[in-house]
Amino acid sequence: MRNLYNILTIIANFHLKIFAPFNKKIRLGVKGRNTTYTHLNDLIKPEDKTLWFHCASLGEYEQGLPVFEGVKMMFSDHKIVLTFFSPSGYEIKKNTPLANAVVYLPLDTKKNAEKFLDLIHPSLVIFVKYEIWPNYLSEIKRLNIPSILISAVFRKEQPYFKSHSKWMLKSLEAFDHFFVQNEASKTLIESYGFNNVSVSGDTRFDRVSQQLDMNNVLNFIETFKSKNLCLVAGSTWPEDEKILIDYINSTTNDLKFIIAPHNIKKSQIEHLRSDLKDNVILYSEKESKDLSHAKILILDTIGLLSKVYNYADIAYVGGALGQTGLHNTLEPAVFGVPIIIGPNYQNFPEAIDMITQGGMLVVDNANSFKKTVDKLASNREELILKGEKNAEYVKKNRGAVIQILDYLRKYKQKTGRS
Repeated sequence: MRNLYNILTIIANFHLKIFAPFNKKIRLGVKGRNTTYTHLNDLIKPEDKTLWFHCASLGEYEQGLPVFEGVKMMFSDHKIVLTFFSPSGYEIKKNTPLANAVVYLPLDTKKNAEKFLDLIHPSLVIFVKYEIWPNYLSEIKRLNIPSILISAVFRKEQPYFKSHSKWMLKSLEAFDHFFVQNEASKTLIESYGFNNVSVSGDTRFDRVSQQLDMNNVLNFIETFKSKNLCLVAGSTWPEDEKILIDYINSTTNDLKFIIAPHNIKKSQIEHLRSDLKDNVILYSEKESKDLSHAKILILDTIGLLSKVYNYADIAYVGGALGQTGLHNTLEPAVFGVPIIIGPNYQNFPEAIDMITQGGMLVVDNANSFKKTVDKLASNREELILKGEKNAEYVKKNRGAVIQILDYLRKYKQKTGRS
């Protein structure tokens, strides 16, 4: 099966190059991977001491960031190599001051794993959540490089637990320790003979809690919102936007709406705008138009949503009405906002928890969305109570970062590594 995996990886690489001219995301990845080794040769020298942090995409980067920052301080004389698999992470964070070198991870072949690790020769490797690349892990194990997996979630249906994938499960032996999000993950991985497991929780709770210590003031949002209740719809997809459009075009409630689409291509933004009947302003127009009289603000930009949630009275988080995957619900939760999501949330433990505790509500169509928003908008006391439940949930689940950094601090003392 390992040989088949390697063959399929090579075939995938071939097809990615063929499709690159026709798909921007694929094109960025192919082009970026072609420069990985050149960048590393320029930025990392044989005598450098290094750390390697790897994330699939932007979400995993944000998840791991509090740990990365702590480790950077702990190993202050090391250079940091940060890798991404997806363009949505790399393109946004390629200039982050966190790292000395930010590159795409080459595809998971034996040759790439050997060449990559020879170039960066890390003293420590940290992978986030789901990133299980068998050839890289096998090479890490062969070289006896200390490594950990943080904020991990294990489920029985994942490929390394299949009967035909024992070789893939064996690659997990490269990790010196697993920091998992919940007891179910710990129980599952331990049933396969791994005892180096701690339930630390999800580092995203620590990450979003940092937002409370930042300056979240956005003057243009204050002008737009004024004294109105405001619904912020974050990371929306077309299926989410359909129920939003239906509600916005028909409601008589005195609400204002901020929509932050996942896709901010001009054509997509214009299509969304054209379907909305009321006064709509784009973020890119905010300097030239009167925000105070607008009913709808569309964020045709990225990087603001975590601050915008500070102004939400109600939040709708996209991704769970379709099959694309629920986006980050902890970002609005930390500000004490009641949250509405779609029905496909089963793989998101934090959503299950917040639904159980009453701070998160589930809708599956335009009618249930209307009933839910109307109920919240007409009952300020219930709205505040549900928001407080979410804020408390985030607060009580902090602490994963402390556990992970404590482990690494003890490891450093024990081994004498610096």
